[in-house]
Amino acid sequence: MTIDSSNSDRDSVCGRRHACSDDNIIIQQDRTELAETAASMILAASIISIAQRGVFTIALAGGSTPGPVYERLTTLAEIDWPRWRIFWSDERCVSPAHADSNYQMARESLLDRLPQAPGTVSRLRGELPPQEAARVYEQAIRKTVAAPDSNFPRFDLILLGMGDDGHTASLFPGSPALNNTKDLVVADFVSKLTANRLTFTYPLINAARHVLILVSGSSKADALVSALNGPHRPNELPVQGVKPVDGQLRWLVDADAAQSLSQ
Repeated sequence: MTIDSSNSDRDSVCGRRHACSDDNIIIQQDRTELAETAASMILAASIISIAQRGVFTIALAGGSTPGPVYERLTTLAEIDWPRWRIFWSDERCVSPAHADSNYQMARESLLDRLPQAPGTVSRLRGELPPQEAARVYEQAIRKTVAAPDSNFPRFDLILLGMGDDGHTASLFPGSPALNNTKDLVVADFVSKLTANRLTFTYPLINAARHVLILVSGSSKADALVSALNGPHRPNELPVQGVKPVDGQLRWLVDADAAQSLSQ
């Protein structure tokens, strides 16, 4: 694995299987290998961030793909958990004990298994009225995550996934949140789900030092090839709107998801 320990905010945290390609796509054999490489990349980013800034600020992703990644992280003895500041990039509007809660998934696969408590764990309060939950979380982010060069706090790493419709975090096709350029976190009504979601906005995501998008499964193959090789249509494929302003974007995908990509 390559770890660039220079002072640049665009430190390299490439995966261990292949050298990073020009388009920043790393293809893994299966979900197990994806989880191992993702955990190694997260570890590398944390080591660099702690060495340079004393803490590691990370936003976790929900969905099915990150669970094995979180489980793998619990086995890495090199992680300095008390220096981690943990957030979430999106959440359902449910209680923290609900089966659909992103926090609940991370608690079971990560938080409850750690040998040491993280420095802080700041969850999106999905049980609150949606607008209030978004406002409270924005305040928590501004309090904890530094904004050195702009109005937008700069996470060291934001983890994201991608749905088979091209959504990422809870930024869905046609969502009003896609056009929000001033807020960090918003409550967004997703018509296809007939439900509210809480989500980071593009400006907050794109202010990050590192963004790692995890994609697994053949059901996402068409969306992946459209997102990477198709025309720029972020209103239809929201994941295309993820473009860090002064950071590093990596796609970590398994072979099933990558099956339609040109070799």
